[in-house]
Amino acid sequence: MWRSLGDPNPENCGARFRLFPRPPYVHPDWPPELVFVPTPPGMIGPGPSDERMYVVNPVNKHDSYGIVPGPYGTPYLNLPPWRGTALRPVQPTRDGHFDHIPADAPEFAEVHSFGVIRFVLDLWERYFGHRIEWHFARDLDRLEIIMFPELNNARAGWGFIEVGANREEDGTLRPFALNFDVLAHELGHLIIYSVVGIPDAAEIEGEYFGFHECAADMTALIAAGHFSTLIERLLDETHGNIYTFNELDRFAELTATTQIRLASNSVKMSEFAAGWSDEHELSKPLCGALFDIFVDIFQENLVERGVITREIADLADHVERDPALEPTIQAAFNAAFPYARNAFCEALAKARDYMGVLMAETWQHLSPNRLRYADVAAVLLEVDRGLTGGRYRNEIAESVEWREIGQFTAGPRLQPPDQGSHSASVRTIVPEIQCKLPHMAYHERVLLARQRTGR
Repeated sequence: MWRSLGDPNPENCGARFRLFPRPPYVHPDWPPELVFVPTPPGMIGPGPSDERMYVVNPVNKHDSYGIVPGPYGTPYLNLPPWRGTALRPVQPTRDGHFDHIPADAPEFAEVHSFGVIRFVLDLWERYFGHRIEWHFARDLDRLEIIMFPELNNARAGWGFIEVGANREEDGTLRPFALNFDVLAHELGHLIIYSVVGIPDAAEIEGEYFGFHECAADMTALIAAGHFSTLIERLLDETHGNIYTFNELDRFAELTATTQIRLASNSVKMSEFAAGWSDEHELSKPLCGALFDIFVDIFQENLVERGVITREIADLADHVERDPALEPTIQAAFNAAFPYARNAFCEALAKARDYMGVLMAETWQHLSPNRLRYADVAAVLLEVDRGLTGGRYRNEIAESVEWREIGQFTAGPRLQPPDQGSHSASVRTIVPEIQCKLPHMAYHERVLLARQRTGR
């Protein structure tokens, strides 16, 4: 029988970092929260770096990792490690911590990026119950986290996470190094490649790419739910009615009113039956179903604690279909919350941890080849039966059915991938592709070597 994992971040245990639950350029009034990464002080070295990952801040990095043109234009595969000049690694305190760097210091971006990725990896390893091995481990033993603010994106691939920035129309940079969701999302992709695997080229279904984006978003959402400041503000603002527009729902905020995606949405699979063009859009039915399951389990926990009635929980389950119910539901939560704040916090933490274990177990039982959302739904039900005896079968089945998962499948891709797509990008590149690229002449290889080493 499943039980709560408890606090993964006990006080005075591990190396100290300060992390922003939400980006400071969106929420300047939110201070960074102190986090203890469960690696003993002294085991994380300059960079920061440890046996699983390291940060590098390169000098004169011009090209992203992936297939890029050489000095004479011949394409070649550019992958870690970075061989050029880099800024001096950030140093820990004498006792091995990294919480001494001011949040407005340039090097805080490096510390924050490492802290987020290490925190999220450790957290999800707790949900999996074992160490997650990198899918690129045959070639590289550590993940390279490389600062690259010139990149208008953040990307993960074979041995790396490149941390760029969002450039606004007025030229303002919103660094993804300070965006918890974006960093956790990119790590989520690497976790899925490690746990689920990379499909054979002839066995890829479009829904595999949508599943990847959904899993990465949920990796970030569950991890963000471990910040006390985020949860307290979420509950204070919504009084526990988290089907409303809220901080947990908003993925990767860019401004006070814009974000990359919303976890809570009303998108159904029938909208993609004729075809799809963007895997981020295609991910919404599955991501929405998982968010609904999470909220339903949270509300079941509240009913068990006698905080809300069964009638209100049932009405809340139908609010997406009948928005007119919202005032009645919100009034019930408003009345209950002031007298049961602790019960709300406990119910949410329990639902968060159950979803983490449910998804970790589900991912381990999926094959990447010909993966469809219906496969994910079937495994979710099977895993819940093993964890709880099927306690949440109805919540899972109803959420999946309402999203039309299993009733409709995604049609063909309607247009070639664009620059925003990850289904044919650096993320999916493996070293074997090098043999398919044109041969580079000796003189061009010499020039390239000089460029990459800065000589």
